[in-house]
This record gives sequence, structure tokens and C-alpha cells, in this order.
Amino acid sequence: MASAKNPNSNAAARRAKLDEARRKERARERRSRIVTITAAVAVVAGLVVGGGYLMNAADEQDKAEEQAKTSPVTGERSWDDLTQEHVETPVDYPMNPPVGGDHNPVWMNCDADVYTDPIPNENAVHSLEHGAVWVTYNDKASDADVKALGERVGKTPYSLMSPVSDQKDPLVLSAWGKQVTVDSATDKRVAQFFTKYVQGPQTPEPGAACSGGVAG
Repeated sequence: MASAKNPNSNAAARRAKLDEARRKERARERRSRIVTITAAVAVVAGLVVGGGYLMNAADEQDKAEEQAKTSPVTGERSWDDLTQEHVETPVDYPMNPPVGGDHNPVWMNCDADVYTDPIPNENAVHSLEHGAVWVTYNDKASDADVKALGERVGKTPYSLMSPVSDQKDPLVLSAWGKQVTVDSATDKRVAQFFTKYVQGPQTPEPGAACSGGVAG
């Protein structure tokens, strides 16, 4: 005759299984917390490192721009005491391209405008008065340089570009009272001239419009 099972033994077995299940669940929870904490630490560390890198990059960019603005442009020519009268007649400028002086009452549009035909000096000088940088070239400039400088101008408000067939050098950058001849579109002075003189301290009328004038 079979003996009856001990109720206490069965209860103990069930408790043992329950305890084992709870132990395994606690172990899973611990592993999950460790993974979560590790991931969070990695994310925070990445943000700290990445944020630090971005801040350093921004600081370096600011320093580079400040240096470009405060350092002289190598080979730059300057003119002071330029007149600013509005005239309706042609002006005989002492430099070519002109960097200032009397000019037409209406400016040449200089809101990142690239002109493929010559433009009137008198209107372009008015644009310089508003703080624009004027890029000019003759037929000795390479197509690659003209294309690259046109792309830069096309992304830069308060700048314009046009051919000047009778200028002495292939590539010239002008601002009010300032001018430099550059060797190519990759010449470091190009970026410096733009940084320094687009709406720069030489501007007689900072903030004046570069649109709404002559469209070419």
C-alpha cells in the first residue's frame, strides 16, 4: 500500500521553487540595472566629450575669425579720405577697380550677386559704401578660380562679383578704401578679406541695403 505524501514536504518544495524564481528575477533585475547604468554613463560621457569638442571647435573658429579681423591683409592697398557725393555723371577713379569716391545715387545689388557682364563702376562703388566686398576678374583668370569665387560670393550677402576686363591683375578683391590682388581662389587672403571687410569697420554706411538697387 502506497504511503501518503508529506504535505510539509510538498510545501517546502514549492517554497524552494518560488525562492529560486525570485532569486533569478533579482539577478535579471541587477543585470538590467547594470546595463542601463553603463549605457547612461556612456551616453553622458559621450555628450561631455562631444560637447567639449564642439565647444573647443567653436572657440577655435571664433579665435580664427578674430585673428582674421585684426591681422593686416598681406599686400593690401588702402585709400583714406574718399569722397562720398552722389553724382549722375561718370566718375574718373584713380584706381581700377575703384574702391570709393563719388558714386551713383543707386547701388548695385550686392546680396550675393554674381554678374557675368561688366557693371557700372559708379553703382558698384555705392555698394562698397554699404559694406560690400566686390570680386573682379579679367580674361587672364582661370575658369576654376572664377567658378570658385563665384560660389563664395553666391553664399555671402553683402558681396558681388563681375568681370573688369581692363584691370591689371587677374583676380582682385575690393572693399571701401581697401583692395588686394590674390593669386587664386584658394589664396588664404580671400577668406580673410571677406571675414574682415564684409560689413567691416571700413564701411561708411553699415547696414544699408544691398538689394533693391540696380540688378545688372
